[in-house]
Amino acid sequence: MYVEGRNNGGPSADGTAGLDRWTIDLTHGRVRHQRLDDRPQEFPRVNESLVAHRNRYAYSASAADMWRAYGTVDGVPPDGSFSNGLIKHDLFRGTSQVHRFPKGAATSEAVFVPSRSASAEDDGYTPAYVHDPERGASDLVVLSAQDFTGRPVARIQLPGRVPLRFHGSWVPDP
Repeated sequence: MYVEGRNNGGPSADGTAGLDRWTIDLTHGRVRHQRLDDRPQEFPRVNESLVAHRNRYAYSASAADMWRAYGTVDGVPPDGSFSNGLIKHDLFRGTSQVHRFPKGAATSEAVFVPSRSASAEDDGYTPAYVHDPERGASDLVVLSAQDFTGRPVARIQLPGRVPLRFHGSWVPDP
């Protein structure tokens, strides 16, 4: 049974999640682990055409207010200066950009949707559900992946709240 709230499992049951890379070397039978980012975040996504291939960009969700609602194993809450938002990681440069949302907003993971004539790995959009606490409902917020910190290209107000445990993928029309 899944019960939300402090010390009842949830995202921090095994410690605060960050962004990790696991590399499996099938030839030599080795696994390498590397921590890429310590900030609390979940559900990293990449351009789906590059899953299991070398990729430069990854996108993840960080809802600091959600993390504060749960107790962590070590009792240390996430960094208070890191607000709710989506993160675009440049894995080649080791840098990131954050699209921040207002206090109390809760972001789901962003999926990557390539533009019709994509010429670069990040040529496309990153839609995500974002809970708007003022309305008590969710918005589908669409960001340009190449202008990640800019204004959303679209914000569609939904009539109700999409739960954080609702996840999705982008499947293009055939």
